[in-house]
Amino acid sequence: MLRVVTELVGSGERVTAIVNPASRHFERIGELGATVMGVRVISEALLRRAGVDAQDGQPSTARALVLLDTDDVHNVHTALTARDMDPELRIIVQMVNPRLGKQLNSLLGDCVVINGPSLAAPAFVSDALEDDELTWLDLGGRRLVAGQADLIREPHLTVLADTSSSATPELLPTASFDPDGDIVLGTGVRTIWRSRDVRRAGWLMATLDIFDGRVRRIAAVMAFLVAAGTAVTHFVGGIEWWRAIYLAAGTVTAAGIDDDAFSGADPWVKVVAVAVQLTGIVLMALLTAVVVDSLIGARLSRIIGGVRGRPRNHVVVCGLGTVGARVLEILSERGVAVVGVEQDEDAPGVQTAHRLRIPVVIGDSSNEETLRSAGVQRCQSVLAITDGDITNLESAMVARDLNPDARITMRMFDHDLAQRVERRLGLGHSRSVSMLVGPAIAAAVANRRSQVTVPAGRRVLLLTEVTVEAGSIASGLRLGELDESGGLRVLARQDGGEPWDWKPAPDRKLEPGDRIAVAGTRSGLARLLLATRAQQGSTAS
Repeated sequence: MLRVVTELVGSGERVTAIVNPASRHFERIGELGATVMGVRVISEALLRRAGVDAQDGQPSTARALVLLDTDDVHNVHTALTARDMDPELRIIVQMVNPRLGKQLNSLLGDCVVINGPSLAAPAFVSDALEDDELTWLDLGGRRLVAGQADLIREPHLTVLADTSSSATPELLPTASFDPDGDIVLGTGVRTIWRSRDVRRAGWLMATLDIFDGRVRRIAAVMAFLVAAGTAVTHFVGGIEWWRAIYLAAGTVTAAGIDDDAFSGADPWVKVVAVAVQLTGIVLMALLTAVVVDSLIGARLSRIIGGVRGRPRNHVVVCGLGTVGARVLEILSERGVAVVGVEQDEDAPGVQTAHRLRIPVVIGDSSNEETLRSAGVQRCQSVLAITDGDITNLESAMVARDLNPDARITMRMFDHDLAQRVERRLGLGHSRSVSMLVGPAIAAAVANRRSQVTVPAGRRVLLLTEVTVEAGSIASGLRLGELDESGGLRVLARQDGGEPWDWKPAPDRKLEPGDRIAVAGTRSGLARLLLATRAQQGSTAS
């Protein structure tokens, strides 16, 4: 909440913050200039005191309501209460569950749902992969990505540019699905980064882990003794092959010696048989100890979900909360080898990892042995993204000691601490989820256009959403009339609170209140904004 209030106050908004008095940010929020109401439970009466007080057709004093509770149920309950109090109030809700969030628009009307993990996770992934070729954005109610066509998963939504033909790129070519275009817009990325060299230790591997190197070495010695004993018994004792194998195996495994078979043997043969049997007794004892150690000494969670083999060039994600779960999904989509580390076996990301068959090490990420189990000493990148700044800092320090060449990114809320750590310790980059999400919430409150810049050679394209105002030139025009070859393209349309239509008919007429998602040049977008803005002197009917 602190980052959101900071962003809103900094943009000139008057803010009333409803904060739990036990919150560590209670006093700091007041120092920012916001009006603070310290309560533990939000009620209808409290919302009226805060400005949600629409009566007799008059709008509420509050222009917008922002709900940032970590409990989705509480957010939905408060949002529904506020909507009953003021049907026109703008509501911004931060939701952890994206599926539930998608259904809120149909329930609440003028509502913006923001999923913090979905907004923040791509930034952490980009840091881990040192990837600057892709641009992630939220547009038209969808999470999209723009970049090189060979990186974007098909089918592509549209071709944004062709930068391969000349030094001057062709922006928004007339054939929006021209296969020659190399900058496209899509919903995900291809699995092209590297093969999966981290394998999950499932039940089969649990069985194989029991027969580790120690067991194999002991078994090899015993097999050699059986083979040697069989040869001696057959060639020296003159016993047939199958009986010779039986006698040798029984001797080595301490199952007993058939005295009748050795009654007529030379004394030295009997001595050798006894020596082999004693050796077999020792080997069987060692074999039993090793198997018991493998079965009982390892934790069950480690056996069924740990790391198989010695992974290399992978990404280690420490902290599998809501952000970590989304990071795992993105890395899995891109085919990146990844290992998760989490102390809480019930964390959301652990379930995500099991679903995606990603290996997880259960343990404290700041513990050296835990990170060694995840193969940090051979990894490419480490993401320390637990909910605690100190835990992330400790994890980063241990990871640096184990692998000085690893790229490390920390999640840190305390901005001052993050700056000092980066400057003095040189542990890598740091990011704050709240600082990544705060500007998006502030833009939603002010109903500002959020523009995303997509590079296309030496030029850029802007992707944004625009609302058609009553009395504007665009009101009444067909969607196809807004398209400009090389200047502007309409991608999707939303009618009021209805779901976004990503295949709008070109002859569909625009109406006041319609919202359109577009891609365009700066000049093309400027012309569209002028056309969608209400004309001076016009009267809305």
